[in-house]
Amino acid sequence: PFFRKSGAEKNILPCPRHIAIIMDGNGRWANRRGLPRSAGHNAGAEKLRQVTEWCGDLGVKYLTVYAFSTENWSRPPEEVSSLMSLLVKFLKKYDPEMERQGVRLRVLGDMVSLPDDIRATLEEAVENSKNRKKMQLVIAFNYGGKRELVYATRKIVESALKGKIKPEDINEEL
Repeated sequence: PFFRKSGAEKNILPCPRHIAIIMDGNGRWANRRGLPRSAGHNAGAEKLRQVTEWCGDLGVKYLTVYAFSTENWSRPPEEVSSLMSLLVKFLKKYDPEMERQGVRLRVLGDMVSLPDDIRATLEEAVENSKNRKKMQLVIAFNYGGKRELVYATRKIVESALKGKIKPEDINEEL
């Protein structure tokens, strides 16, 4: 996908700086194969490891994966528990590999409302990787577009109430 043939030669196209992936359909993939949904989530995590390596090899600087939305909390409790366990397992299992590859971990989303053990694991993984420079793996975890809009709106309203901005100052950039 990053090159095209022109006659007998290959013209290398610029590598994208940032790739974003929505990790969706792993449970359905498993169901179609008669497997438990957790098997699909595990397969998705393994594929993420592989994609992260490919992106690093290609020179991609940022890989963002939408892994767990705020809406995912409405899934059955055993599936949510399985996803949380998978996150912890993934971070611990692949941290040495990510270190060798220079992958820094970042997290987008509401960390405050996560269970203490999950938040602590994420914070530790982020801290441990802070000096890695080759690529950033950004995990959108406990993230939701609706929640982000509500958060941004509250900040704007608070600024307006404090007199820091006027209604006519509100635009897309703000």
